[in-house]
Amino acid sequence: MSDYFQEMGWQPLGEGQTPNQLLHFARLLRDFGMWEELGQNQRLPPAASRQVVENLEEKTVTCKDDKCPVCLKMCSLGETVKVLPCKHFFHPECILPWLHRTNSCPLCRHELPRDDEDYEMYRKEKLRAKQREDEIETLHNSMFS
Repeated sequence: MSDYFQEMGWQPLGEGQTPNQLLHFARLLRDFGMWEELGQNQRLPPAASRQVVENLEEKTVTCKDDKCPVCLKMCSLGETVKVLPCKHFFHPECILPWLHRTNSCPLCRHELPRDDEDYEMYRKEKLRAKQREDEIETLHNSMFS
């Protein structure tokens, strides 16, 4: 059985450390649903990692029927396109501006790695909250069914 700090993903205060009062206030807002009221529960995903964007696979078009899903123009034979890890391909001039704004494929929403550590923490917290909701519902259903 895990202890409180492991369950919440927190670290106990070290020797001589004092609590961060703003952090406690933010948690109070979150716990009482005020975070949603303030519009702080949704964050737009950050841009994809520069290194990932620069190292995207390039492919030469070999089929005349291929078309870019963003601009809907047919790809000409021998044209070079960028291929995402999900195997969707796009014209470079269509996908590169997209990846400088967000980190996902425009078709399937497959997420590419990103450089923003704050967003990673936000995602983990949101995932953990969803898991806790599922665990509570499972517990509730097991008790009252």
